[in-house]
Amino acid sequence: MTTAAQWIEGARPRTLPNAIAPVIAGTACAVEAGGWLWWKALLALVLSVSLIVGVNYANDYSDGIRGTDDDRVGPQRLVGGKLATPTAVRNAAFTALGIAAVAGTVLSLTSAWWLLLVGVGCLAGAWFYTGGRNPYGYAGFGEIAVFVFFGLVAVLGTQFVQAGRVDLAGLGCAIAVGCFSSAVLVTNNLRDIPTDTLSGKNTLAVRLGDAGTRRLHMILIATPFVISVLLTLSTPFALAGLVAIPLALRANAPVRNRANGMALLPSLRDTGLAMLAWSILTGVAFVVAELF
Repeated sequence: MTTAAQWIEGARPRTLPNAIAPVIAGTACAVEAGGWLWWKALLALVLSVSLIVGVNYANDYSDGIRGTDDDRVGPQRLVGGKLATPTAVRNAAFTALGIAAVAGTVLSLTSAWWLLLVGVGCLAGAWFYTGGRNPYGYAGFGEIAVFVFFGLVAVLGTQFVQAGRVDLAGLGCAIAVGCFSSAVLVTNNLRDIPTDTLSGKNTLAVRLGDAGTRRLHMILIATPFVISVLLTLSTPFALAGLVAIPLALRANAPVRNRANGMALLPSLRDTGLAMLAWSILTGVAFVVAELF
């Protein structure tokens, strides 16, 4: 039987900052835009976390049945490592995505009906990342999807359902969080270039090659701090986001030092932590600006 610890590891807890950071940033932007609702912020968090857990289980299932995870460098997967049956992992993915669908439906019906269409797009994006006959993650579009769904949609959606509108500050935060989130996936795919190449999984990292992928990580992780400076147009307190620079440098260190394989795991963790720190610092800046 699959243990609870194995199910938790299968949910890939290192990716949770990708779900939490956009809700923090989006809620702060809702405050900046003149309104926030705690229960909608909480529902947005449930939606975001459930969606990323569902994506991770769906990825585990689809990669596992294709044999992509048979020879892994990183942490062992549930299906690929024969720790759980494909059916059980698929059902776990459906359960998590179902919870996300319920939370998203409530938010849509209490905000704007057309958000239901956005939600359908998010669920389709979650499944077809590695699922279906022609998964877009195998064609190099994974980072773009992460930027859109866990950056633009997550941050601006969280702001909209609470404040009833989006603004340039929200767009800036959405781009910043999207860059961080994409950097997490870039690190993951950099680690997997050898095995993905052999299995025919043409991720963006495989297409760019080792050197190009490392440069992309640097660009993605630096962009949020440029945005911190631009956000001073809304409030000078936005410079607080620059405090996360040491974390970002630590996250990029294994990448720029040409680490490979398991040696890239600290970069995965620290990229997520840098994203979370930037979102919290920027969020506090917006709240302080509203108070003063």
